[in-house]
Amino acid sequence: MNVHLVQFDIAWEAPAANRERIGAILEGVETRAGDLVVLPEMSFTGFSLDVDRTAGDAAAGEGFLRDLARSRACTVVGGLVSLVEGRGANQSLAFGPDGTLLARYSKLQPFSLGGEAAAYVAGKETVDFAWGGLRVAPFICYDLRFPEHFRSAAGQGAELFVIIANWPVRRIHHWLTLLQARAIENQAAVVGVNRCGTDPRFSYNGRSVVVSPHGHVIADAGEGERVVTAAIDREEIRRWRREFPALSDIRAVPVPHRNDGLRR
Repeated sequence: MNVHLVQFDIAWEAPAANRERIGAILEGVETRAGDLVVLPEMSFTGFSLDVDRTAGDAAAGEGFLRDLARSRACTVVGGLVSLVEGRGANQSLAFGPDGTLLARYSKLQPFSLGGEAAAYVAGKETVDFAWGGLRVAPFICYDLRFPEHFRSAAGQGAELFVIIANWPVRRIHHWLTLLQARAIENQAAVVGVNRCGTDPRFSYNGRSVVVSPHGHVIADAGEGERVVTAAIDREEIRRWRREFPALSDIRAVPVPHRNDGLRR
């Protein structure tokens, strides 16, 4: 099964223009029934903290993702903002080839340094969905720095992680290194889709990649607008987990006792 990483320069707070751009980018890309198509975080607006603007187009964004999945007979993962109990939530949605919503994941770790935690509510749990005989767990950008969430997903059976992002160029080496680390430590394949271009605050250089469960980068989109395609080898993941069963050796780490020097 193939995955198609759609790396593009997201027009700032311009949902209609971005939907049109995604369609144009994919026009020349050949997909097969059952493939996986992945778009960046906040696919239709860029990383805006204006909830009225980002969440205001949620219905149209969901409709676009659903229609894209149906028209291509593929599974499609994309990012948008939905309202959850009156607050915005930065989400990754997955739609199946028939347009069925397979997963709705809310970002567990809003980027506090960038103001996201004040604008958007944090998610409460990992989720997963089935694709190509694999269990797939979606994550979003800053989540990548928190390995405990990936370990939890792997413990629930996830074999492929899909991380969508707006990851700035100044820390792109962190992006690449952490994607490989999450693959190696969880013996999982990893798909990381980042945007390129600029917004009012940051510059982005893409580097969307596919990483094998051994940590090898098997596809790299480079720095411009493009779609890169790679095959995901389900048997490689399972074979490696059988041959080197490190996940079976995971131990719960006890909370250390704190000696504060006080006598009681």
